[in-house]
Amino acid sequence: MRVSADTLARPFVAFVERFYPDSFVFAILLTGATFALTIGLTETPGGEALEIWGHGLKGLLPFITQIALTLLCAHSLAHTDLVRAALEAMARWPRSEPQAYAWVAVVAGVGSLIAWSLGLVVGALIALGVARAGRTRGLRLHYPLLVASAYAGFVVWHMGYSSSAALFVATPGHALEAMTGVIPVTETIFAPWNLTLAILTIAAVAAVCASLTPRDAAPVESAPVEWIDTSPTPEPSAPDRSTFGRRLEHSRWISTAIGALLLAYLFRWFRARGLELTLDVVNWSFLGLGLVLARSPIHYVSLVQGAGRTLGPIILQYPFYAGIMALMTGTDLVHLFSDGFVALASPETLGFWAFLSGGALNFFVPSGGGQWAVQGPIFLEAAQKLGVAAPVVVMGVAYGDQWTNLIQPFWTLPLLAIAGLRAGAIMGYCFVVFLVTFVLFGGGLLLVGSGG
Repeated sequence: MRVSADTLARPFVAFVERFYPDSFVFAILLTGATFALTIGLTETPGGEALEIWGHGLKGLLPFITQIALTLLCAHSLAHTDLVRAALEAMARWPRSEPQAYAWVAVVAGVGSLIAWSLGLVVGALIALGVARAGRTRGLRLHYPLLVASAYAGFVVWHMGYSSSAALFVATPGHALEAMTGVIPVTETIFAPWNLTLAILTIAAVAAVCASLTPRDAAPVESAPVEWIDTSPTPEPSAPDRSTFGRRLEHSRWISTAIGALLLAYLFRWFRARGLELTLDVVNWSFLGLGLVLARSPIHYVSLVQGAGRTLGPIILQYPFYAGIMALMTGTDLVHLFSDGFVALASPETLGFWAFLSGGALNFFVPSGGGQWAVQGPIFLEAAQKLGVAAPVVVMGVAYGDQWTNLIQPFWTLPLLAIAGLRAGAIMGYCFVVFLVTFVLFGGGLLLVGSGG
């Protein structure tokens, strides 16, 4: 008897809806688990562990600022008139239910390769747009599965333009430069094996999402009748130009000029340095493009205000994950954790074990940059001893991070804030994609081997 993919997904969906808490509760539970592991597996007394955790709460404050800018700028760019019009046009392309889920996954995946933040925002918007267009065509679309398809596309973000680990080791003066030197993105993000695997992954995720289309006669959940207004505050049709200050606020040339200035700076940057990317460069790219495409300075401010609602839950959780990271790195816990994987490795399998290690640690440190800071020294030292090319372990840890994002609800927050769902509504479907991408990422790294 042939069992359909959506039938296989139902136990995962039921489990998640019953047992998955809100992502903030998830962070609190992980904090407790990390305390228990620290006290139980290391020689750190409880009082000292509390001191390490408390001091560590502020550890990611500079990074939080960068992440906040990334979300604001990507969200604002995605809501400019030109980008929204393009998304609305693209949302009308699917002609059937399976095509709808596959198309949402592809658009979100391509957006995620450009930037993780853009992938989340564009994924939510294309899911909403496809749901709207599908309703007018009479398609019986399952709205949570559409949103899950958008989040599933996010699984490739570390293979693209905003990969934290790859950008970290490509930045001159990075903390591990004495060990590895500067590793250009041509050896990580733009390596042929990484690009090939990224394309294969997007295709596979799209096929899986299409196969999850409900096939029985039972009613399916369509998109909400009352749509959440995802648009920022619109600019008045007749802007107030009664004063000189108001005319400046609504003058397009001002926002275009400052945006063009940013893009000119980036042009000089790339001309002088080639494909040398940092998180700041990514942020300035989206800020410059957003300003150029905005109607006016005050319009761009309204776009940023609309983006602001996605930030609160994420910023709230970052100090707790910074505290978890401090417990992991300030005690022997991270070494016990990662050294166990390294001990199992050979030159041909170190990348694979880096992948598994990165996936496991991602539950405790759901930050690509922060996670690499924790695991990078361990796996790079192992790579030197075993004769493994450094880019293999860099991308191995990165693949692990993006892989378990599928079942770690932290990064669903920006997408769900736009889509209007809880994490429990989509994570069951993401479990199925999680199993498929394990084969792709793990198998790909085993084929790459030592990379030598």
